[in-house]
Amino acid sequence: MKHTNIKQLFSQYKMLALGIAIAVIWAFFYWKTEGGFVTPRNLSNLLRQMSVTGILACGMVLVIIAGEIDLSVGSMLGLLGGVAAVLNVTHHLPLPLTLAVVLACGLLLGLFNGYLTAYRGIPSFIVGLGGMLAYRGVLLGVTGGITVAPVSNDLVQLGQGYLPAPPGVVLGAALFALAAWLAWRQRAGRALHGLAQAPAWRDALRVLAIGALLLVFVRTLNGYEGIPLPVLMLLALLGVFSYMTTQTVFGRRIYAVGSNMEATRLSGIDVRAVKLWIFGIMGLMCALAGLINTGRLAAGSPSAGTFSELDAIAACFIGGTSMRGGYGTVYGALIGALVMASLDNGMSMLDVDTYWQMIVKGSILTVAVWVDVSTRSGRR
Repeated sequence: MKHTNIKQLFSQYKMLALGIAIAVIWAFFYWKTEGGFVTPRNLSNLLRQMSVTGILACGMVLVIIAGEIDLSVGSMLGLLGGVAAVLNVTHHLPLPLTLAVVLACGLLLGLFNGYLTAYRGIPSFIVGLGGMLAYRGVLLGVTGGITVAPVSNDLVQLGQGYLPAPPGVVLGAALFALAAWLAWRQRAGRALHGLAQAPAWRDALRVLAIGALLLVFVRTLNGYEGIPLPVLMLLALLGVFSYMTTQTVFGRRIYAVGSNMEATRLSGIDVRAVKLWIFGIMGLMCALAGLINTGRLAAGSPSAGTFSELDAIAACFIGGTSMRGGYGTVYGALIGALVMASLDNGMSMLDVDTYWQMIVKGSILTVAVWVDVSTRSGRR
């Protein structure tokens, strides 16, 4: 009985547990690096590093919630980033046209994966595994197996640019006002329908906590160069995907497909179309992540995106997404991406051998799945 209560408690407060885990990880690296880990410059680099994994995780969480998996995203990221570099360096296309072509290619590749899975009945694991090999091969052909550089300054700005301090302060204030308005609207809506709701002080405390986090976030990043543009894109995606999964019919259908696909199909929902567009969205996220990665490196590399699919999947599982589908959140996946990026950054600062880094990340992924399995009875 006591064991069951512990499992239910952990399941209910998983985000709090993840927050504590991040605090412990940061405290450990702060101690081992003598404060170097939490300098504004390093935290800016950490968040920029996290943004690529976070963008992939935004798409991957939808795929996993729907009960599927996509192992091709790392190779797709590398391919689309390589295409962007070739268009920019070799063909000298203007940035808007490069962005349009790369995003269109990402959407088409994602829809192709979705078509094979949803309409041709090929398991998504096999589609992703085949894509992992095929897209990497196409990347080697497109780039000739060499690094394509240097890309233009406007493309570099996508991965290396910053939002200056004054607009950053305005953005922080706007996000705090938005959080307060959403909390008020939620309470007003529940009161209108006569639904039970939490005490007002608890909602006020939550809004104040968000405000404190935003204050630390903005002041820390403004202490270096400002808020990195990839981080701004990730924040925008967090808002878009959170709204889509919680406030739209399509979002509710994603959870329904993952929870019970047959019951969803019998209720009249086109399950295949839902899966098709989930993979299409995943392709768009690969394109965006590829563009940012190419801008960050100022080059298109034939090895770009290697193991990125594992980081994205691990971020989703660490963030509480169920491996059996039907359960997960976008913000949880991004917290998981922050855990992965913090480990990468901290171990790199300590010059930990690569093989130990892989062992640690693999072990954490295994533990995250074990926690999901052991606490599932508390959620269902």
